[in-house]
Amino acid sequence: MGRFIIRRLIYAIPVLLIVSILVFVVVHKVVDPTASLRANPHATAADITRLKHALGLDKSGYHQYLSWLSHFVRGDWGTSLIAGRPVAPDILNALGNSIVLGLVGVIFSLIIGVGIGIISALKQYSWFDNTATSAAFFGLSMPNFWFALILQLLVGVYLARWLNGGNALLPTSGATDPNLIGFHLVDRIRHLILPSIVLAVQIIAVYSRYMRTSMLEVMHSDFIRTARAKGISERRVIFSHGVRNALFPIVTQLGLDLGTIAGGLIVTETVFNWPGMGAFFIHALANGDYPQVLPWVVVTVSSVILFNLLVDIAYAVIDPRVHYA
Repeated sequence: MGRFIIRRLIYAIPVLLIVSILVFVVVHKVVDPTASLRANPHATAADITRLKHALGLDKSGYHQYLSWLSHFVRGDWGTSLIAGRPVAPDILNALGNSIVLGLVGVIFSLIIGVGIGIISALKQYSWFDNTATSAAFFGLSMPNFWFALILQLLVGVYLARWLNGGNALLPTSGATDPNLIGFHLVDRIRHLILPSIVLAVQIIAVYSRYMRTSMLEVMHSDFIRTARAKGISERRVIFSHGVRNALFPIVTQLGLDLGTIAGGLIVTETVFNWPGMGAFFIHALANGDYPQVLPWVVVTVSSVILFNLLVDIAYAVIDPRVHYA
C-alpha cells in the first residue's frame, strides 16, 4: 500500500505541471491585468508599460511561468492586483470556509442518504420506497439557486413576519454576524443551516439512489444467501455483509464530492454570500486578478487528485480482497 501511495503521488506531479501550464496560458489569454488602468482616461501608454514591467508581463511567457512556478513552490503565491495583499492568506481563509460548509453538507447528506437507501432497498416497493424515490427525483430536478432563493424568502421574510415579528429566524447571508467580534460557535452554526440544507438536497437524492441500487444488488447475491443459510443473524447479514459491500458506489461519489469542495460551491456561496472558494474565484476572475486565479486552480486540482487517492485507499479498507502492488 505504501508503494502504491508513493507511486500515485509521483504520478500527480506531471499532472499538476500540465494543468498549471494550461491554466497559466488560458488565464493570460483571457485576463488582462492592465484592463482597469486602460479604462482610466488619464492613464498614459507609459503608465501601462510601467505596470507591465512591475508585473513581469514584458517578459516571455516561458519566463513568466517559470518565475511564477518557482515562487509558488516556495510558498509565495503572489500578491493580489486589486487588494494589494498576499494571495495565500485569502485563499486559505476561503478554503477553510468552503471546507466547513462542504463537510457539513456532505456528512449530513451521507448519513441521511445512505439511511434512506438502505431502508428503501430492504422495503422495496413499499410506501417508504415509493415516497423516497419520488422525493429523490424531485431533489435531483430542483435547481440549487431556485431552492436557495425560496429558502431565503421563506425563512427571512414570510416566517419572520408570521413568527418572529419581522426578524429573520436564521441568517440568510454571510458566514458570521458582522456585529460580533471573535469566534462564536452558535453564530457560525446558525449561518451554516440554510446553505448546508441547499447543498444537501441534491446530494441526499444521489446517495439514496446509489445506495438503494447497490444494496438491492448485494442483498440478492449468493454470499448473502450463504450467510443466511449459516444461521447468521439478519442484522449482521444486513450491516456486516450487505451494507459494507454496497458502499463502493457511495465511496466513489463521496470522493468526487469532497474533492470538488476545494473548488468552492459557486451557486450556493454566491446566493448566500458565503466567503468560500467559489465566491473567491468569481470575484478574482471578474476583476482580472490572475495572481489569485492561478493558485486557486492548483489548489482545486490538487484536492481532486488527493481525494481520488483516498478513494482508492478506502476501497482496500472496505474490501480486504482489494490489494495494490
